[in-house]
Amino acid sequence: MSEWAAKRFWKEATVDAGKQDFGVMLDGRPLRTPAKAELRVPTLAMAQAIAAEWDAQEGAIRPETMPVTRSANAAIDKVAVQFDEVVGLLAEYGGTDLLCYRADGPEELITRQAQAWDALLNWAEGEYGARLAVTSGVIPVDQDAAALARLRAELAALNPFALAAMHDLISLTGSLVLGLAVARGRLDAQQAWDLSRIDEDWQSEQWGADEDADDLASLKNEALLQAARIWALAHS
Repeated sequence: MSEWAAKRFWKEATVDAGKQDFGVMLDGRPLRTPAKAELRVPTLAMAQAIAAEWDAQEGAIRPETMPVTRSANAAIDKVAVQFDEVVGLLAEYGGTDLLCYRADGPEELITRQAQAWDALLNWAEGEYGARLAVTSGVIPVDQDAAALARLRAELAALNPFALAAMHDLISLTGSLVLGLAVARGRLDAQQAWDLSRIDEDWQSEQWGADEDADDLASLKNEALLQAARIWALAHS
């Protein structure tokens, strides 16, 4: 990303519509990824969002303010060239899904987890035919291979841009089920974040908040909201 340290050198960012995809032009020249590939995305909405990010830059280019551009770069330079590996990495979350690992006490936390998470596991079973087993404590549980294969197939059917967004939906929540639930509209991103934080919220209630942990959580929460936005842009 070092080449992005330059100051703004273009006057206008525009969208270039191709037959099957869309690019972004800076004063008529195609925008390229850090690996020098031409940046082409699957939807007009995503291209427009990227163009808007570049038009919003003033002075030095700030990649941290350009989440859609960064996600598109990752999709082209990394996800597309390692697609099967990324699918495999994300599919592994199904074997250790957050929603399947429950507290063994106190009873109030056990109840809170069950009330929040059981419905999502039931949804995954109905939506994908994938029933995941639940355990308590840190004892690992073996998941049904056929169930995991069905969930993996959902990931493998995505294009690289959707898979890049899905990576964040899953990794930031620690749950393949929560990521898929956001993607399918079963939850919005904030609901998924709140559901993924039941254990942390419980600890805060018992022992008080940790300012540093809260700051980090806030950054992750915002990243999850951006991932959901990028997922939607990849399908618009």
